[in-house]
Amino acid sequence: MEKTYNPQSIEQDLYQTWEEKGYFKPHGDTTKESYSIMIPPPNVTGSLHMGHAFQDTIMDTLIRAERMKGKNTLWQVGTDHAGIATQMVVERKIAAEENKTKHDYGREAFIDKIWEWKGESGGTITKQLRRLGASVDWDRERFTMDDGLSAATQEVFVRLYEEDLIYRGKRLVNWDPKLHTAISDLEVENKDKKGHMWHFRYPLADGVKTADGKDYIVVATTRPETMLGDTGVAVNPEDPRYKDLIGKNILLPLVNRLIPIVGDEHADMEKGTGCVKITPAHDFNDYEVGKRHSLPMINILTFNADIRNAAEVFTTNGEESDVYATDLPEKYHGMERFAARKEIVADFDALGLLDEIKDHDLTVPYGDRGGVVIEPMLTDQWYVRTAPLAEPAVKAVEDGEIQFVPKQYENMYFAWMRDVQDWCISRQLWWGHRIPAWYDNDGKVYVGRSEEEVREKHNLAPVVVLNQDNDVLDTWFSSALWTFGTQGWPEDTEALKTFHPSEVLVSGFDIIFFWVARMIMMTMHFVKDEDGKPQVPFKTVYMTGLIRDENGDKMSKSKGNVLDPIDMIDGIDLESLVTKRTGNMMQPQLAKKIEKNTRKTFEDGIEPYGTDALRFTLAAMASTGRDINWDMKRLEGYRNFCNKLWNASRYVLMNTEEHDCGFAADAELEYSLADKWIESQFELAAKEFNAHLDTYRLDMAANTLYEFIWNQFCDWYLELTKPVLWKGTEAQQRATRRTLITVLEKTLRLAHPVLPYITETIWQSVKPLVDGVEGETIMTQPLPQFDAANFNQQALDDIEWVKAFITSIRNLRAEYDIAPSKPLDVMIKAADKQDAARLEANKAVLSSLAKLESITLLEDGAEIPACATSLVGKSELMIPMAGLIDKDAELNRLAGEIKKTEGEIKRIEGKLNNQGFVAKAPEAVVAKEREKLDGYKETLTKLAEQQATIAAL
Repeated sequence: MEKTYNPQSIEQDLYQTWEEKGYFKPHGDTTKESYSIMIPPPNVTGSLHMGHAFQDTIMDTLIRAERMKGKNTLWQVGTDHAGIATQMVVERKIAAEENKTKHDYGREAFIDKIWEWKGESGGTITKQLRRLGASVDWDRERFTMDDGLSAATQEVFVRLYEEDLIYRGKRLVNWDPKLHTAISDLEVENKDKKGHMWHFRYPLADGVKTADGKDYIVVATTRPETMLGDTGVAVNPEDPRYKDLIGKNILLPLVNRLIPIVGDEHADMEKGTGCVKITPAHDFNDYEVGKRHSLPMINILTFNADIRNAAEVFTTNGEESDVYATDLPEKYHGMERFAARKEIVADFDALGLLDEIKDHDLTVPYGDRGGVVIEPMLTDQWYVRTAPLAEPAVKAVEDGEIQFVPKQYENMYFAWMRDVQDWCISRQLWWGHRIPAWYDNDGKVYVGRSEEEVREKHNLAPVVVLNQDNDVLDTWFSSALWTFGTQGWPEDTEALKTFHPSEVLVSGFDIIFFWVARMIMMTMHFVKDEDGKPQVPFKTVYMTGLIRDENGDKMSKSKGNVLDPIDMIDGIDLESLVTKRTGNMMQPQLAKKIEKNTRKTFEDGIEPYGTDALRFTLAAMASTGRDINWDMKRLEGYRNFCNKLWNASRYVLMNTEEHDCGFAADAELEYSLADKWIESQFELAAKEFNAHLDTYRLDMAANTLYEFIWNQFCDWYLELTKPVLWKGTEAQQRATRRTLITVLEKTLRLAHPVLPYITETIWQSVKPLVDGVEGETIMTQPLPQFDAANFNQQALDDIEWVKAFITSIRNLRAEYDIAPSKPLDVMIKAADKQDAARLEANKAVLSSLAKLESITLLEDGAEIPACATSLVGKSELMIPMAGLIDKDAELNRLAGEIKKTEGEIKRIEGKLNNQGFVAKAPEAVVAKEREKLDGYKETLTKLAEQQATIAAL
């Protein structure tokens, strides 16, 4: 082994070796239990971010552990075609490089261009997954637009249509006027904005008056332009001001349309004026009110969100209607929606119908890709009837076939699924799975796997012209088939039989409905076991939290607080980091702010920490379901932990290589108490580690490793071996060497799922020294399990007493400023015969590690000089202080420490008593200050106790 731990020198070559030798593949022995995880397919346009690194570390830890248990493991990898995102990337590319649009290419040529981009640039994230150590089976890599998954997607669509679970209808969708497509709720970003609420007077028709004698009612709106599409006004049926008006009509200004007043609980008597304008074609709530009262729907906007030259009028069911004229005022024709808003407000004002304008806080929906305000738009789309699919999916969770971790996320799942709405699955894009539906010249629709199948099935003559639907399927539709589509469905493949259902899905709570629930619905509908029982896609759903920055803020490019996991693995200099964070910023002021914060936070850039340190940090912070505040200091601490393991392993190798480690059949071995203790500590660690993995508590599993490796093995056991290796008999040294190398080898195996690179590297040097250890890689070695034969409770208790003794001596030296090298005379008053026996049996170790001149066991009634004292269990440990310290100098030193500590307490209390600081500072910063205050107060108490003890000498 190299003298210094350098992850950059080992990781990439080691991964290449693992991949080339096929260690990530299932071993194929179907007599053994199978275990599979399906990776949530990242977007083909994407690059690895902290959320990916977090979830992939969790999955890789689980898959490596199960592989080491001998199971036939598959971690299925692949990427999603990411319809909107990918199309946008390529559209921008051809615009920048060729000054062309997709229409210049035409559909087929443009799609060819996307495939070309995918081949050249679409593999960024898969390369980065390799850097993270992800032990996925690359030979089985899938893409949601590959031939197999395309066929599966088409098959699902056709079958659902034939079962009347897919239909085409005219309904409201989230419409992106820039991208010209429907988008899902997940792709809508709601932003808080300052805006206005306009109050308009709507004249009552036919001479009708309100209860207080007015010939109009007042409606309030934040979107004045939509009034052109109003088909009703709603009032609460219990509202005494307006209930007598229900059934009467309004003469809608500007368009002179007679529209009814309806009674509906959507109108809140306590909110606004109590009167709500109803525009069913341009508002989701109004759409539902319109359905309840059979109000017509009038679409006034083009797909660009401009005012149409002529409106479209439909019945509640989306059929064309002539109940209202399609005329719209000519002055608004073609006007951009927000320009029309200003004009309409001005026209209401001119007519004396603008009652008032109020400032109003708004939540405005934006498309996360197009970046413009989303419009609810009445369009023809394809839908899945989800209620019949949701019923068995709900039952699967209710019956425990699928478990959520943490369990409370079941409530979010149930909330969605028990009030499920039909799912809009069509998108107005070119990139994606084109909908397998064809139309004849009369608009009649035919669904099938191909045009040939459609013609044959419906016996259509060659002269009948068919045109395929231009829309593609929502990306979530194809990704809903991920667990079974990747395994070869609809064919009954061996992979499907072996690896489905999968074991666990690792995902974020924000896509419980958009992906998790839809996978459950689709899988249970299409995949059945041998008895015809619906299969679940996975047995456990492990929900992770978000990774936030050190202040608890969500990471985003606009805030400039995004961290790239690859930068933490490889390191990045400050200037490159600044450029990376601000390079594409359109707003100079924002770029300057982000640059300033970056330079302040990362004065020297980010140094390389290596993959193992990053993985261990992520695992150690992975408390189920909770958001994580990222902490670079913890990353640094776990890099030090890797160093500690490396250096400890070098110590073991130096003391075992070319030495007799007692593996010969006739070897004489005399194990020390410390040898028996470390074996027992290891068994406890193995038991806890496995239990924590089984319950998805990776944070506790990582902490178990840390505690055992750093504190028990490296700090204590290696120290306890030194007296034996220096002065023990040959039989004692042989036994200790054997314990050193065997416990290290087992420890490397236990830590391998979390720390794959460093453990493999060290194990290759350790393997030749351990009798019976064979194999090319640690990856396929058994994961240690608890072995009662190696567990010795008495050894644990005895060494804990020895550790307490040594720790007490060291603490007293620190408290009274006694040099660590100064030999001490120690007295002990044993609480019982057991403690006396422990003292006698371990005198040599205690004297060596605590640097003692003598140890005296006191008899009852013995005279005791002035001493510094400490308890070891129930026994009393005493160090005579005469001649050890300069009393006056020590009192002066303590007085100085007390004064300094009191000053820090006063400073922090002043800060926390400043309401301005507490109100403005991030919650995490205030919490840290309170934590520091508690620490200083505890220090002050200890200093006062020491001062009193020395003053009494």
